[in-house]
Amino acid sequence: MQRVTARILGIPMHKVEVDVLRLGGGFGGKEDQATAWAAMAGLASFKLQKPVKLILSRQEDLRLTGKRHPYSSDYKIGLKNDGKIIGYEVTFYQNAGAAADLSPAILERTLFHCTNSYYIPNVKATAISCKTNLPPNTAFRGFGGPQGMFVIESAIYKAAEKMGIDPQEIQKKNLLDEGDEFPYGQKTENCNAKKTWKTAEDKYLLNEIREKVTEFNTENDIFKKGIAFMPICFGISFTNTSMNQASALVHIYTDGSVSVSTAAVEMGQGVNDKLRRVVAETLSISIDKVKTESTNTTRIANTSPTAASSAADLNGKAAEQACKNILSRLYEVAAEMLNESSSSGIQIKHGNVFLNGKITNLGWYELIKTANLKRVSLSSHSFYATPDIHFDRDKEKGKPFAYHSFGTAIIEATVDCLRGIYEIDSVKVVHDFGKSFDPLVDLGQAEGAIMQGLGWMTIEEVIYDENGKLLTDALSTYKVPDLHFTPDVQVEFLEDSENPLGIFKSKAIGEPPLMYGIGGYFAIMNAIKEFRSDAEFNISAPITPEKVLLNLYSKVEKKVTA
Repeated sequence: MQRVTARILGIPMHKVEVDVLRLGGGFGGKEDQATAWAAMAGLASFKLQKPVKLILSRQEDLRLTGKRHPYSSDYKIGLKNDGKIIGYEVTFYQNAGAAADLSPAILERTLFHCTNSYYIPNVKATAISCKTNLPPNTAFRGFGGPQGMFVIESAIYKAAEKMGIDPQEIQKKNLLDEGDEFPYGQKTENCNAKKTWKTAEDKYLLNEIREKVTEFNTENDIFKKGIAFMPICFGISFTNTSMNQASALVHIYTDGSVSVSTAAVEMGQGVNDKLRRVVAETLSISIDKVKTESTNTTRIANTSPTAASSAADLNGKAAEQACKNILSRLYEVAAEMLNESSSSGIQIKHGNVFLNGKITNLGWYELIKTANLKRVSLSSHSFYATPDIHFDRDKEKGKPFAYHSFGTAIIEATVDCLRGIYEIDSVKVVHDFGKSFDPLVDLGQAEGAIMQGLGWMTIEEVIYDENGKLLTDALSTYKVPDLHFTPDVQVEFLEDSENPLGIFKSKAIGEPPLMYGIGGYFAIMNAIKEFRSDAEFNISAPITPEKVLLNLYSKVEKKVTA
């Protein structure tokens, strides 16, 4: 926003200040699609020399802004008799809309995630971005990953259908193991794909679930249940290596209170709470003493967007380093106050100064006041860049991700096979959060992402007419999940998982759980199969009740072999 507005107004960037307050929710389109409206408001304000506010109505917003990219995909998959995948070839055709926006970057992440949580030794993946007469499509939670992962799950589903086995057999047999290589050259580290699957089977008593579903389907003619597994593996980092950077500015005021400024934008995902915890725990003071400031281009310049699930990692690491810079100065002041020649034995714990493990009479407030009187800086600006990541776009090989998140979901669904309507009964998840330092925020992110993923795969359908006019341009025509749609969602934190590359050994949580929603699609498909075992139909998402009904009662082609 700052760069483009400055260019349009013909002024340097330092004369454009962008201040971003807390948002009510932002799941995509943040990097590019807000820029036009900011520049329009900036231009009007610049010309009129008055404040200008530009607000789109809901209908304008839906019509004018891009959505998650629709894809059409073709694939071939080769397996051994035992279900081991030996080869996979896939072509993705991306509907980009009228301009590129972020389409190439999104398409690249589709390629990165085209094999999801599976090890496949031979992969050929091709991605083509197609220009169409629609508003430019853009980023949405998952950034191309969900589209790639849906296709490999579809391929496994169809392969299982041809082989006469359960898709879960193929899924489980091909899960990633430690040291396996992705098609783009990076190898798995701290791989928990198999561990989350096994934990889900044991934790949620898979055999009992299967027995109950079989019993239900035997006793009911019209209503049928289906089960599906959905493992996930999602890389954490911007795939554009240069964007993996962040800065933080920390001030300690003379009364002992603290403010922190970063590039992270709070949009309901809890990043402000995480940043406050990072500062409070690093300084070992009460979290009540810490305030997060709005995101401002004057305090923190040249920011990367709050995207790619990396806000807490990048900005948290920068904030942690800024706090450590100030702490090193405070240790020196404390040593002088305690008549110690070295600060090596000084620690601050819970607002008190300790010397060689023993509490002293020196407290946080007195230490801060003295440091200020001694003209010691109580502010620090720090910078963090994710180490050891790289990618060669000529060779399509490298290490684009700092680490991967893993997880497994078991999803149950019930279909009314007379009317085509359905319910997602339950989503039972074991997710690899690393060592979560804010479990409540992480749980909320996981639950919200699961619901969003289910909506994407089932009832949320964007429809344009033949002239490119959006027909689903209001909440009366574009159905989103509500309270009545919400299934029983259980999320188990994978135990004994620590991530050395994340802030406080945690793992990013924003995007990965959305992909569990893909399992909802196949749970519905499996329920349809229970009603019509001979059904063969094309994979098309979302699987709306209309599509379910058409699949339930489509013509069955009889094949005759002479």
